[in-house]
Amino acid sequence: MLAEIIGPLTRSLGANYEIVLHDYRIPDRSVVAVAGKVTERRIGSAMSEIGLSVMAEGNEARDRLNYLAKAPNGRIINSSTIVLRDEKRKVFGALCINMDVTVIRHAAAILDTLSGNYAEPKPTTFTNDIRDVIDAALREVLGGRASAPLSRQDRLEVIRALDARGIFNVKRAMGRVAAALSVSRATAYFCLQTVRSEAADTTPGSAAAKPGAKRVSGRSR
Repeated sequence: MLAEIIGPLTRSLGANYEIVLHDYRIPDRSVVAVAGKVTERRIGSAMSEIGLSVMAEGNEARDRLNYLAKAPNGRIINSSTIVLRDEKRKVFGALCINMDVTVIRHAAAILDTLSGNYAEPKPTTFTNDIRDVIDAALREVLGGRASAPLSRQDRLEVIRALDARGIFNVKRAMGRVAAALSVSRATAYFCLQTVRSEAADTTPGSAAAKPGAKRVSGRSR
């Protein structure tokens, strides 16, 4: 039903708009319908970092409304991501509305710069290939650090940051992350299990988080 209405809706809004329908059950090619050409995506394209972060929140996911993003083609976009739920309130996708505000922002930037209030929109990876999104997240988390000298603790921090971004909801992510960190897939998986186990242990209400709770060392979970 949504796929059928986004075309007429986009034409009604105008040429500066694009509406993208995502099915989060297929995260590496989540775009199942698109109308408009603001981000140049097509059916079968990947979700952006915003989509991955929504997925990471699970059924507690919140709508993201009126945030600014910058596409690889240089366009400045005002975007809204509206979470879609089934009859059991389970998140299964999102409807994204993108408005090209490049011309408006350029005019506003002149005035904002004079007043010292200009904020540069954050670059966002709108792409047809989910691997581009994974690589962008890796670059951001690594922050220019070479992977080979990373200590075990540094690797855990990188894995923790990527997991918070929802990267590991994508099947092909682990291989690319392991290669970027110069470790085996088995080591990368072990790091992921470690950070998730630590997070579970510190969750309020968990046995390990309770005062006086005893930890059993050397025991796998």
